[in-house]
Amino acid sequence: MLESITPLLTDPAAWAALVTLVVMEVVLGIDNLIFISILSNKLPPEHRQRTRRIGIGLALIMRLGLLATIGWIVGLTQPVFDLGFHGETFDTAFSWRDLILIAGGLFLLWKATKEIHHAVDTTPSNAMLEKDKKDVVINNVGAAIFQIIILDLVFSVDSILTAVGMTEHVPIMMVAVIAAVTVMLLAADPLADFIDKNPTVVMLALGFLLMIGAVLIADGFGVHVPKGYIYAAMAFSALVEGLNMWSRNAQIRKAQAEEAARAALNKAETAEPGV
Repeated sequence: MLESITPLLTDPAAWAALVTLVVMEVVLGIDNLIFISILSNKLPPEHRQRTRRIGIGLALIMRLGLLATIGWIVGLTQPVFDLGFHGETFDTAFSWRDLILIAGGLFLLWKATKEIHHAVDTTPSNAMLEKDKKDVVINNVGAAIFQIIILDLVFSVDSILTAVGMTEHVPIMMVAVIAAVTVMLLAADPLADFIDKNPTVVMLALGFLLMIGAVLIADGFGVHVPKGYIYAAMAFSALVEGLNMWSRNAQIRKAQAEEAARAALNKAETAEPGV
């Protein structure tokens, strides 16, 4: 093993592949991290950080485990059945990878739609309210971890197949995966706290998950949407939301300043007769 790693340390092409792959893995991990953040924020505060740690740890274990069985992973791209239709943009020869992506995409669509409905439904019955509260406290820690495992599997398969397409050196893939998951671990709590404090960001993130779910389903059916378009759209939406948040904060500060000025003026007018 050491003999296979040593030549890579002095190979500029290997270092370039590593840097590129780390960046790619971090970008692909954003989807996973958004899902983990939204799901963990549904839990009581004392369980959130532990659930995020478990989810990200499982993501690392899955990725490294899949890398250890790289030959089997490559075999997932071989068709397992064919419905007989082959077009320029649509194909019905399905591999295990395609089926995993379609299942994961459907799950993301279901979960994001459910969370959006929960966010906009402001008039639940008292019975539903009590049930939701009980579910959050008792059931959702295990349920959240189970759902994270499902999405970890989907994103891990996609991540490893991307890595295989960029380099043939397993040590480079492993270092890139560990580096990307470390970044996810460091960013998990700040991102989750930011999402929790900004409800509009939650809706934007759920919209991202809907889009990602649709892309996964399309990819499973052989319709490949360039990832650059997806992340460019996400970045533009995040920029617009950032401008909206800046504008709202500016209005709040202006209103607070005006209120303070009025209070000072009233205080001065009240004190004036006694001067």
